[in-house]
Amino acid sequence: MLKYSRQRESIKEYLDTHRTHPTAETVYLDIKQEFPNISLGTVYRNLNLLADMGEILRLSSGNGPDHYDGNTAPHCHFMCNECGKVLDIDIEPQDQLDKLAGKHFAGKITGHVTQFFGLCPECNNSKQKN
Repeated sequence: MLKYSRQRESIKEYLDTHRTHPTAETVYLDIKQEFPNISLGTVYRNLNLLADMGEILRLSSGNGPDHYDGNTAPHCHFMCNECGKVLDIDIEPQDQLDKLAGKHFAGKITGHVTQFFGLCPECNNSKQKN
């Protein structure tokens, strides 16, 4: 059983109420207002622990820092190649994708993660103006 931590609980609540998919640095800067003595390392450890426990999602683009999401329900994400912003995409669940992949895989598919990449609306509008 994991020992209760006010800092960890505060980080979880922060992610539950912020749908901006913040980085650890952003979480740290905001949580520091409530816990002035918290370290960036403590924020990273708690984010990784919460992600490993399945209480939050860790989103990696492979380019730049990880982002975190308090919404663990199945949903898709969009990652902007220009500014790095992460957005939720409202799309019907793609359960048939698990079945399709399972037809060509000897193991057992239990789910999938879908990430889209491109330009967010702001970066797209900026590029079109230039």
